[in-house]
Amino acid sequence: MKKITFLFLLFSSFVFSQEFALLKYSGGGDWYANPTSLPNLILFCNANINTKIIAKPVTVTPSDPYLLSYPFAHMTGHGNVVFSEADIANLRNYMNGGGFLHIDDNYGMDPYIRPQIKKIFPASELVELPASHAIFQKPFSFPAGLPKIHEHDNKRPQAFGIFIDNKLVLLYTYQCDLGNGWEDAEVHNDPLAVREKALKMGANIINYIFTN
Repeated sequence: MKKITFLFLLFSSFVFSQEFALLKYSGGGDWYANPTSLPNLILFCNANINTKIIAKPVTVTPSDPYLLSYPFAHMTGHGNVVFSEADIANLRNYMNGGGFLHIDDNYGMDPYIRPQIKKIFPASELVELPASHAIFQKPFSFPAGLPKIHEHDNKRPQAFGIFIDNKLVLLYTYQCDLGNGWEDAEVHNDPLAVREKALKMGANIINYIFTN
């Protein structure tokens, strides 16, 4: 019943206003990085893909029972991440119930977040998404897959996922820095074309969770 109710909320999100969640995790990592990124992504989606999302995301902890009220949760940062047992159980319930978690490595999170993802889904492995995956197809086409927004280690950008019943429920974007591309223009001085590319990829993520 919980999953049916949650899915109804997802499908009705194009008619009624929805809220997104920013995950405030423990461990010392800067969960608050990129403060303008989600509001800018929301504005872009509302203007371009017919969503009705409230402009300011809600900050929640991973163990907050109200997490299940949000169809999309985002987390980012540069450093350590620690999930408690309560965090792990709630995040697992969230994604099993139809919620979607996007983790965007802002450079430096990778060695810390992978073990935490494994705690949430010990029987599953992160799978790299091929460029043919639906999340790269619409409403904006990314024929090469995840775009590169910021350069750090001269590595290619990669999108990894966890699937439940063949549906992507956790997206981990690595060596990409999507959130940096969503920030206000003056924060990183990215060219307009780079920011638009990041926002379009973000819109594809949002479109995916509402239409698949």
